[in-house]
Amino acid sequence: MSQATVTEVINGVNVDRLGGMIRTVQENPNLGTFQFRAKNRWMTGAHNSSTIQGFYGAGQEYETRKKPFVLDSDEPPVLLGTDQGPNPYEFVLHALAAGLTTSLVYHAAVRGIHLESVESTLEGDLDVQGFLGLSDKVRRGYKEIRVRFAIKSNATAEQLDELIRFSPVFDMMTNPVPVSIQIDKQ
Repeated sequence: MSQATVTEVINGVNVDRLGGMIRTVQENPNLGTFQFRAKNRWMTGAHNSSTIQGFYGAGQEYETRKKPFVLDSDEPPVLLGTDQGPNPYEFVLHALAAGLTTSLVYHAAVRGIHLESVESTLEGDLDVQGFLGLSDKVRRGYKEIRVRFAIKSNATAEQLDELIRFSPVFDMMTNPVPVSIQIDKQ
């Protein structure tokens, strides 16, 4: 008679696999290095489209996605766009929400903390005077982002706050990231 292997899944996360990944990266830190990529093409006006498919991670190139993810971005008509997709500032809010949520779920699972539900609402304040070059005293990007979570769990608010802050996206949003730009004129 064979014994069935029981895999522990908490919050939809295979804790055994996550633990194995943690041990593997502890033993070989180079396997923790990833490079994600996006390719963007301007369509017209404010409408542009990004394609995301392959990436490098855990010591190898991954091209397992059969179809690329295609993300359209535009502006609403009030900002002279045609509303073909969320604007870049809305994508930033989505990235932050997704990053905070994923970090919370994974870190809670590793600690055996069960989550019943997680919802977040994000608001970002942006003044286009900076973008339009009308004032050098007005920041071009968000001057503030507010995130409000509604979480149903047996964990304390302090525990949940600690777990959320492991987010790489939160780190990128709260600490400067060097960005280099190269222009190849054609």
